[in-house]
Amino acid sequence: MSAGVPTFRAGENNGPESFAVALPTEAATVRLAEDLALCLEPGDLVALSGDLGAGKSFLARALLRALADDDSLDVPSPTFTLVQHYDGRLPVAHYDLYRLDEEGELDELGLDEWLEDGAALVEWPERGGKSLPRAALAIQIAIEGTGRQAVLTATPDFAPKLERSLGIRSFLNAGGRKSAKRRFFCGDASTRSYESIRLDGEETVLMNAPAQPDGSPLADYGVPYSQVAHLAENVRAFVAIAGELRRFGLAAPAILQSDLDAGLLLIEHLGTDGIRSAGPSGGEPVAERYLASAQMLAHLHAQPVSRTIALDKGHPYEIADYDRRAMVVEIDLLPQWYMSYRLPQADASSFAAAYHKAWEAVLNALSKAEKGLVLRDFHSPNIIWRPDREGLGRIGLIDFQDAVIGPIAYDVASLAQDARVTVPPELERAIIDAYCAARGPDFDRNRFETAYAITAAQRNSKIAGIFVRLDRRDGKSGYLAHLPRIEAYLRRNLAHDALAPLRQIYAEIGLSVNGS
Repeated sequence: MSAGVPTFRAGENNGPESFAVALPTEAATVRLAEDLALCLEPGDLVALSGDLGAGKSFLARALLRALADDDSLDVPSPTFTLVQHYDGRLPVAHYDLYRLDEEGELDELGLDEWLEDGAALVEWPERGGKSLPRAALAIQIAIEGTGRQAVLTATPDFAPKLERSLGIRSFLNAGGRKSAKRRFFCGDASTRSYESIRLDGEETVLMNAPAQPDGSPLADYGVPYSQVAHLAENVRAFVAIAGELRRFGLAAPAILQSDLDAGLLLIEHLGTDGIRSAGPSGGEPVAERYLASAQMLAHLHAQPVSRTIALDKGHPYEIADYDRRAMVVEIDLLPQWYMSYRLPQADASSFAAAYHKAWEAVLNALSKAEKGLVLRDFHSPNIIWRPDREGLGRIGLIDFQDAVIGPIAYDVASLAQDARVTVPPELERAIIDAYCAARGPDFDRNRFETAYAITAAQRNSKIAGIFVRLDRRDGKSGYLAHLPRIEAYLRRNLAHDALAPLRQIYAEIGLSVNGS
């Protein structure tokens, strides 16, 4: 990580060494609190130690306000109540054990139960003795001159998160943003996360996307899944594709600061409005916005694409082909995860064999499809609506780092069969109509609609497997709520003649055209 960032090293008994952070001003303490707030996850306990007046409560108050994104949040001292609870990015309990008479009283405060789903800040942790769960981070605060000094000691599990957060602060400092306010913005199903960076009335976005290990090679391919499916392995892909999109006159974010090796980008904030209405669970599709998005895709797909994009230090970025191997490894997620979820007692190997044979015949038809730049995840979470702009500028683009060169119908299917919200058949048809009209009178609609049906079925089969995998492997059960929608889309797709070879095999897992 960037120079000047303290690094933990394993000490005795696999424990980390401590390091000191100077806090000469209250503003410095607030910045440390923001850095800590972005590290916290359910189960984390932060122990705050120090003499009376050392600043434990000030740090805790700043941390709670950062988590709530509310600088005026009332944070009373829990000295007499012993505990206060707060809602924010995650539930947090603030404990003050100064008046705890006996260690055993800690059990009555429900700390262990709280840590199952939330985080905790504990002042005077020494009063809890052996009854206090192990702290993920221990902070010893002491007065030093006119300021304070904090000594941080983290567990081996927490230390990498803290190092990363302090590294981001160092990155911002290097870009002249020492006083910037950091707030959690959003995360996604990948390891990426985003922060809102606010300074002098300007808001930008920090993309935190460290390079990740590829994982084990797949038995049938000899290389990891990410390589077969051509998934971006670092932020170079985002920078390269953003440049191309901007060259085409589209609203991709400008790159304001970058550390490609560290996986850190500071990018333009395109806005917060989406293409769905405001409301519970993100609202419903807004037809005007979906149709404008389809017209934007028509403009994109009409552009000549350069496969090689120049980047820093003379290292070009090569856009991969969305080849047959990539499509097959993605659709294989359905028999691997979804099929066993729906029919745990069925013969998975015989189903997979018939499944792949049927798909082989269907994919052959894609050889005639029009090819171009495919953004790959062009659906509502990744589209920004900018009502103050005109034309193409109304559609802001994010999360396109996995872009490939492949059948352009794939992006239209991503939009018209949105994985996160149900698009009614009549709106889906209107989206397709708007796209085809924008491509002009010579556009081959029949060829397009065949490719659309195939790529939509391929994408939805992949997503069905991914959503089950997110539940079973990663513990993210919320994605299962989207499965009925994906199943309904698949039934729509199977009605097209090009997918006739797939109908029987999908009917075996309850996905027949008639819905039975």
